[in-house]
Amino acid sequence: MTAEVRTERLIIRDWDLSDADAALSIYGAEEVARWLTPQMHTVSDVSAMRSVLHAWTEAQPDLVPPAGRWAIVRAEDGELIGGLSLRQLPPYEEDFELSWQLRPDVWGNGYATEASRALIRWAFDQGIEELFAVARPDNERAIATARRIGMEWVGETDKYYDRRLQVFRIRPAET
Repeated sequence: MTAEVRTERLIIRDWDLSDADAALSIYGAEEVARWLTPQMHTVSDVSAMRSVLHAWTEAQPDLVPPAGRWAIVRAEDGELIGGLSLRQLPPYEEDFELSWQLRPDVWGNGYATEASRALIRWAFDQGIEELFAVARPDNERAIATARRIGMEWVGETDKYYDRRLQVFRIRPAET
């Protein structure tokens, strides 16, 4: 993303190594980490979080556009409250996945929906024809958010990540 994406309440921007402490309150929280993909586990400390952020920022320029990982910052106070990503789903790397993670203490304020809708619009402006979200069948919060974003349930599969997942999709005409 060459510039920030802004909504009424949020700023979506690139990650920075100085975000490590705040990012740890997201990716180090068990309530968040339990739903992450098998490739990502609970981040244990600030040093580990800094390493994760370093890997993300180093990889960002080499990702197939519009893939990437971004921080969600609350505009009113500049507080980092979450993260968003667009990335190609395994195993064939054809489908783009939208995912969101928020700090547990800000859940229930509509931030995931607001940030995701903004990123969806941005991705469609980049030429993406459809986006997917995947969620474990018992991840009721993620499923509810996918529906609020306007995503349509398209079924269950074990194609991604070798586990049974609910699959949601959105296309430009549906936004």
